[in-house]
Amino acid sequence: MATVQYTMHALDQIMLRGATREEVEAAVERGEQFPAKHGRTGFRRNFSGEHRWRGRLFDTKQLEVYAVFEDSGWLVITVIVKYF
Repeated sequence: MATVQYTMHALDQIMLRGATREEVEAAVERGEQFPAKHGRTGFRRNFSGEHRWRGRLFDTKQLEVYAVFEDSGWLVITVIVKYF
């Protein structure tokens, strides 16, 4: 299993968008992988359950994580969170 490191931007986006580092790492380790722009790799994973965002409840939280592989691990560039 490769290590996961974060840019400051990614850490800010995790907090602002309602994700956790554990969810990001789960998306990287066990999520769907797809090619992204600028030589990056995207990871997508849905998390079922009860998720509260901005005062509303949602059944699913979806994370899209964009990262590059450097040395022996992933460097997370940004995280996008969708609720539905």
